[in-house]
Amino acid sequence: MPKEKRKRGAASSSPYAKPTAKSSAAHSIFKMNTDLGQHILKNPGVASAIVEKASLKQSDHVLEVGPGTGNLTVLILRKAKSVTAVEMDPRMAAEVTKRVQGTPEGNRLKVLLGDVIKTELPHFDVCISNTPYQISSPLVFKLLSLKNPPRCAVLMFQREFAMRLFAKPGEKLYSRLSVNVQMWAKVSHVMKVGRANFNPPPQVESNVVRIEPKNPRPQISYDEWDGLLRIAFVRKNKTLRASFSTSAVVELLESNYRLWCAQNDVPIDDTADTLSEDPTTDTMEVEMNDKDDDEEEFNGFSDPDMDDDEVPDFFKTAQKKGGNPKKRRGKVTDLVREKIRKVLEDVAQVADKRARLCDEGGYLKLLYAFNQEGIHFA
Repeated sequence: MPKEKRKRGAASSSPYAKPTAKSSAAHSIFKMNTDLGQHILKNPGVASAIVEKASLKQSDHVLEVGPGTGNLTVLILRKAKSVTAVEMDPRMAAEVTKRVQGTPEGNRLKVLLGDVIKTELPHFDVCISNTPYQISSPLVFKLLSLKNPPRCAVLMFQREFAMRLFAKPGEKLYSRLSVNVQMWAKVSHVMKVGRANFNPPPQVESNVVRIEPKNPRPQISYDEWDGLLRIAFVRKNKTLRASFSTSAVVELLESNYRLWCAQNDVPIDDTADTLSEDPTTDTMEVEMNDKDDDEEEFNGFSDPDMDDDEVPDFFKTAQKKGGNPKKRRGKVTDLVREKIRKVLEDVAQVADKRARLCDEGGYLKLLYAFNQEGIHFA
């Protein structure tokens, strides 16, 4: 038989034909923004397993971070009382809303448009998230610091980040994140998730973890605890003596000590000494730019301990100002330096220990010793 003649420019009915410009433009709205970490979970088996591991109750209010097109959302709505979904992309927010519109589940879904880290969240019992990798660390810290934390959180993370949650003292991935999570919660591994389960596929492998905040919570201030760890882990391979002896840290702790004295009616000698050289070597600028042996990037995902958001503000300020070898020192400054030396060397005996080798108990002992001397971190 002679071949059928096809007019030039006619549309092809083949499923393998390239889409026309008009067709491509119609679907461009659903092009994923990987800069926002948009990798939609497409495997229904993995989605079902994540929801199953959350052990949802019919009375639960669930927070979902980054719902995307709603593959997880519709499964959660079948088992929970309500879902609050926080989404940054207006396109995705519209898509997940449209997906349940006109159904019984539609009345139980509330979509908040914005950044979950900056959004004031309503009460929720469980958090479920295919987490955008860029907010992994801030999201974990926000969940742990909530006044009323959720019963549990089932979260998808980049594999290397997830491994930090389990890391023990001395291991390469042990960090401020490790100490904080293990102090405030129990962490268990749920499953590994390969790149092929996402659209578009990310460049890294993923893991799902379950975080269960301890109940009752440890009876210490989260801000105090995290403030101590922020200083200790600015460079986890430095000794604690080096971390706490920089002029930026001494200045911060002196300010906090003055406030504590004022609140507790403790008199202080505020007379100033003559202008002299500051014996504290301010090595912040060097420490903030030199990389330790174990600092690296995992396939484009930077070390959470080294992100600007993780560095205390007073360190950033000190780095911009630069060191000042001569300054007017007062007796309060000398007193605070002596208190720091006493705590590190005489009481806790961790002056020569590196941050990555100290366990949770060691940091608790250190925080208690500082507080006994009137030095606080919040």
